[in-house]
Amino acid sequence: MIESIINQLSSFPALAVALISFLPISELRGAIPTGILIFNMNIWVVFFISILGNILIIPFVFLFLDTLHHLLIKWPFYDKTFAKFLNKIQHRKEKVEKNYETYGILALAIFVAIPLPITGAWTGTLIAWLMKLKRTRSFFAMCLGIIIAAFVVLMLTVGLKTLF
Repeated sequence: MIESIINQLSSFPALAVALISFLPISELRGAIPTGILIFNMNIWVVFFISILGNILIIPFVFLFLDTLHHLLIKWPFYDKTFAKFLNKIQHRKEKVEKNYETYGILALAIFVAIPLPITGAWTGTLIAWLMKLKRTRSFFAMCLGIIIAAFVVLMLTVGLKTLF
């Protein structure tokens, strides 16, 4: 099945790279190797498309989380469970409240920069949303993390390509 999808998208490799960079688990960590190793695209084109695709998803994830939360908060079970979960998070937040906004943003950038599955923009946005970090600062921190991750993944991919 995956091969048939790749074959269909091979006519539009830039679109395939962009779509992969939107996906929650692979994000640019899957888009860059796909563009370079499978589609043999120019490394800088892949680099910029994957960064752009990964950054563009952040506002949509914030909007999705806001909308989903607004819809689910009406259910007593969700409201009660979410309130308990938020209290735990707020308790941890209060331990480092003095410099939380600075360290929280820095930690968010580092978290997103780690080039592993589940440490990208989707999860970073969820963390920023749960911690109620300022969205503008969170957005720029995640952008920095995305650029760092893209550079690391690009170097690893180009290194792999030269080996084989």
